[in-house]
Amino acid sequence: MSSSRVISANGIDLFVREQGQGPLVVLCHGWPELSYSWRHQIPALAAAGFRVVAPDMRGYGRTTAPSGVAAYSIFDTVGDVVALVQALGETKAMVIGHDWGAPVAWHAALFRPDMFTAVAGLSVPPPFRGHGKPLDLLRENGITNFYWQYFQTPGVAEAELERDVAHTMRIVLGGRGLSDPTAAMFVQDDKGFLGHASGSEPLPSWLTEADLAYFTETYRKSGFRGGLNWYRNIDRNWELTAPWQDAQIHQPSLFIAGSKDAVITGLIGARRVNELDRVLPNLKRKLIIDGAGHWVQQERPDEVNAALVKFLKESAVQ
Repeated sequence: MSSSRVISANGIDLFVREQGQGPLVVLCHGWPELSYSWRHQIPALAAAGFRVVAPDMRGYGRTTAPSGVAAYSIFDTVGDVVALVQALGETKAMVIGHDWGAPVAWHAALFRPDMFTAVAGLSVPPPFRGHGKPLDLLRENGITNFYWQYFQTPGVAEAELERDVAHTMRIVLGGRGLSDPTAAMFVQDDKGFLGHASGSEPLPSWLTEADLAYFTETYRKSGFRGGLNWYRNIDRNWELTAPWQDAQIHQPSLFIAGSKDAVITGLIGARRVNELDRVLPNLKRKLIIDGAGHWVQQERPDEVNAALVKFLKESAVQ
C-alpha cells in the first residue's frame, strides 16, 4: 500500500504519495489533476522494484499554493522536483510527467542531466522552443479564443471553474461528449471553458464516481488558481529558457500518448510528435495507444504501466 506525507522542499510543503524500494521514480501530474491521477501506476511501479514518489505539484491539492503568478515558472516547478529528490535523500532519479507534468519532467532532464537519468513524457511532447512567445504566435496566427488565452486573466477561469466544482470535474475529466475533442480547446463567446458540454453524459469506464468525488472534494478546498497560474507563465517560460534554444535531452527517453488526445492531434502537438528525435536523440519508444484520449495513464493503465516498467528497468542506473 502507498503511504502519504508532507515534505518541505524548495520553500514549500509538498504532499506526496510514495511506495516501494529501489531506484527513485518521481511522477509529475498535470492540470487539473493530483498525485491521485497516478493511483494505477504507483503500486505497479513499486511492485516492479522501484521507489515511487508522486507529489501534488506546486499549487495543487494539499501542496502549498504561493499567491503570486511569478512563483509558477518552469524554474520553480523543476526546482520543486530537484529539491524533492534531495529531501528524499537521493542524488539520482528517473522522472515521468503527464500533461503539465511532462514539461516539468522534460525540463528537469534538460536542466539537471546529472540528477535525472531517464525521462518519460505522457501526452505533451518535449520542449521545441520556437522563435517567438507562444501567446504572441497564437495572436499572429489570428487565434484569440484558445484556452491558454482564456486562462491568462486572473480570476476569470477561476470564477467559472469554481462555481460548481463537481460539474467542472465531470466535464473536464469525464469527457465532453465531443466527436472532435480538439474543439474543447477553443472557448466560444459567452460560453466559457465548459460551454461545450452539459455534464450529463455518463462517466467513462475508467473514471468512477468515487474517483470524481476525490478530485471534486480536493479542488473545493484548494480552488483552481494555483494550477491556472502555470498557464500564466507560458510566455515567461519561453523567455527564461532562452539558454536552452535547440538543446537536446540525451538521457534515455519515452513518449506515450493516446491516439485521440487533442494535444497531439491539434494545434500544437501533431508536428512535434513526428519530430521527437530532434529533441530526444535517445528516444527508446514512441507509444501511441489507439483509442485512448488525454488522461492516458488513467484510461489505459495496463498498457501504460507495461511500457513504463520496461523503460524504467532498461534505463535504471545500477
